[in-house]
Amino acid sequence: MTSAPPVHAPPAAPPKSAGRKTEAVLLSFAVFVVFAALLIVQAAQGQTLSWDLAKYLAAFIALFGVAHVAVRLFAPFADPILLPCVALLNGLGLVMIHRLDLGSSRSDELVKSDSVTHNADQQLLWAFLGIIAFCLTLAFIRDHRTLSRYAYTLGISGIIFLAIPAILPASMAEVNGSRNWIRLPGFSIQPGEFAKILIIIFTAAFLVSRRDLFTTAGKQFAGIDFPRLRDLGPLLAAWVIAIGVLALENDLGTPLLIFATVLTMLYIATSRVSWLMLGVTMFALGATVAYQLFEHLRIRVAIWNDPFAQYDTYGYQIAQSLFGFATGGMFGTGLGSGRPNIVPFANTDFILTSFGEELGLVGLGAILMLYLVVTMRGLRTAVAVRDSFGKLLAAGLSFTIIFQVFVVFGGVSKLIPLTGLTTPFLAYGGSSLLANYILLALLLRISNAAREPDSPRPRQAPPVDAMSTQVVRRP
Repeated sequence: MTSAPPVHAPPAAPPKSAGRKTEAVLLSFAVFVVFAALLIVQAAQGQTLSWDLAKYLAAFIALFGVAHVAVRLFAPFADPILLPCVALLNGLGLVMIHRLDLGSSRSDELVKSDSVTHNADQQLLWAFLGIIAFCLTLAFIRDHRTLSRYAYTLGISGIIFLAIPAILPASMAEVNGSRNWIRLPGFSIQPGEFAKILIIIFTAAFLVSRRDLFTTAGKQFAGIDFPRLRDLGPLLAAWVIAIGVLALENDLGTPLLIFATVLTMLYIATSRVSWLMLGVTMFALGATVAYQLFEHLRIRVAIWNDPFAQYDTYGYQIAQSLFGFATGGMFGTGLGSGRPNIVPFANTDFILTSFGEELGLVGLGAILMLYLVVTMRGLRTAVAVRDSFGKLLAAGLSFTIIFQVFVVFGGVSKLIPLTGLTTPFLAYGGSSLLANYILLALLLRISNAAREPDSPRPRQAPPVDAMSTQVVRRP
């Protein structure tokens, strides 16, 4: 007579909220830092506690409370560090924009009386829209690999987004000399912010599907295997798009960001230094030709070379930025105690200068460390996720964040020429904030796939012939 096999309980599944308690604690810390910063700004500006302060704090708590719940529901195993870091960056940006609004009404900050701003309210609205986009992205994209099915559609859409401002009239597309906007009555958008995400998705899918093609060795020169000419299509396409955007739209930042990201993803996919060498050579060649053809590029290089030679005109902005950094020194003047409004576009392109003046090198270094943490966690996700498409997509999204910060900080500190890019999550601007929250949601989706434990397989009963037998005697 056969005896029944012993019944073993299946291993307990890990809790669905793995890492979410850590995320909640870190979000609480971000709320505390933002609240303290708002109080310091109010006191330094001689303002009393007002409903505006309570409004900003309540809205900040509500927005990231909703974002936290969305992560719990749709990506319970995602990295618990990413959202709190972004929340702190977004909150500090809101504090600085509010501080600049308060300073816009002070004559001692050399701002005209008719230029009083209320940009913090608008930034709060854009943050609300960004969190909605974040939640919708997590809810509808349940598996990042599905994006690869629409790679060509997304890639073409990205190119169309880049091309639209070039064909619009200047009155509907041009801002500060660059044609990279779509301006309609009561509404404006910068399509390049969304195009970069679409092109990254396309590039990741294309490189995965054609990886063997790009790793095929071509001719060898100086001990390095260079790719065959017919395999240079993606790099040439990215280069042509970058030069086209630069020529037609007078925009230096977007083509630089797209070309550098595609080149980096190509290197990650192939691990071949020859791609980097070719990319850098093509960039140097394109930059040289563009310098000869486009006057606005020559002006930016001249400003970068010596901003004080044109202090009264083109060089005023970067010169004041350098003065702001010098005023801030090591520890800054204190939140609300500087004069950052002297620098034009202090809440957008030059918001890092505002932080550098009032928080000093230490505070600015802390902000840059937050970006570094976001990037490192994103790259860690790229290493951990199992599928090649997810690896390239996470690496491309992470790189575009840190490269954008490098380009912005390099421009305001005179390390490289100004490009016109905005600082992710920190600077005033709706298109940038909305696009970067979508980017964050994609990173969290990939992180969830990388950290999600394998589902326990159902325990199957052994076949009959493998069961143990036992002799039973009748009484």
